[in-house]
Amino acid sequence: MTVASSTTPIPGHHPRRTPPGAPPGTLVADPAAAAPRIALMAYGPDAIEERAEISLEDIDALRGAFPVLWLDITGLGDAAVIRDIGKKFGLHTLALEDVLNVHQRPKIDEYDDHLFIVCRMPHHEKRLETEQVSLFLGKGFVITMQERPGDCFDAVRNRLRSRRGRIRDSGPDYLTYTLLDAVTDAFFPILESVGEAVTTMEEEIMADPHPNDVRRIHGLKRDLLTIRRAVWPQREMLSTLIRDESPLIMEQTKLYLRDCFDHTFQLIDLIETYRELVSDLTDIFLSSQSTRMNEVMKVLTVIATIFMPLTLISSIYGMNFDSKASWLNMPELHWEYGYPATLAVMALIAIGMILYFRKQRWIGNSRRRRQRTHSPE
Repeated sequence: MTVASSTTPIPGHHPRRTPPGAPPGTLVADPAAAAPRIALMAYGPDAIEERAEISLEDIDALRGAFPVLWLDITGLGDAAVIRDIGKKFGLHTLALEDVLNVHQRPKIDEYDDHLFIVCRMPHHEKRLETEQVSLFLGKGFVITMQERPGDCFDAVRNRLRSRRGRIRDSGPDYLTYTLLDAVTDAFFPILESVGEAVTTMEEEIMADPHPNDVRRIHGLKRDLLTIRRAVWPQREMLSTLIRDESPLIMEQTKLYLRDCFDHTFQLIDLIETYRELVSDLTDIFLSSQSTRMNEVMKVLTVIATIFMPLTLISSIYGMNFDSKASWLNMPELHWEYGYPATLAVMALIAIGMILYFRKQRWIGNSRRRRQRTHSPE
């Protein structure tokens, strides 16, 4: 059986590059991905050092000089560099394999001396997508890895530079919390824009439905599905992080993780609410289309009904009867006022029918109903 290919990728789908049957921990990078670029922030209560780009050889000296080391790696196009970083920090090869296979759902894996956390960060360019962010938490270090430049961690970096809050006085577990919280909060502005779009579309569809609205509704459904696929497993990941005992997570930090966990519940509530509203938009669109079609059919029916007796009269006088052969054969054809009298009768019939239709409220009352509906009480 031949499967038809499509030029449009399925949202959230990423091809797995590790060949079937490969040994566990096999690292295969995407050849189209950018080369890794390593940024560093090393800090303690009294000092901080930041480098936009650093080599692996310079990391060891800074690692011993500061309590916390944050390596931010952008680009996953070189498996050798990822492997060297893993060796330097003792990262498990299974976790490194998951770093390069960017189709992972949010999760947490615990190893002997470090935690491996996966979360998904939103990107909204041409359409909404989520990018995998891989995070390693170990003794004295945090490592984040992602595919492309651009993230939601600028607020965390600014807090480190300006020494706002308790982040500089805390360990790597608190930095991990702030990064996870930043990823979680990044979904709120997107959901707010979705809510505004739903409200606007509802008003537009009720006022003037357009066939293009179906495509817009489908786009909103797809965006909400993308967010849902990222947030639901992230809630489970945070729950595991709070519930399980780990020497790398302090009890004080778990208090803040619970707050992040509550944010995911708020996101889920918004997602489910908007999904119901978007589903209702389809019903509103179909109802509006049906109502509009009924209005059009009513107008056409009224016009046809008015012209039916007029057509009957004109068709009668279009028959070829000889009035000379019999006085019963349309004697009014030779009447001086026959033509204007016939037009007058037809006009009276049409006016009478229109007045009757208005009295029955079949026509002419839609605007009055709308004004009565929207008038202030």
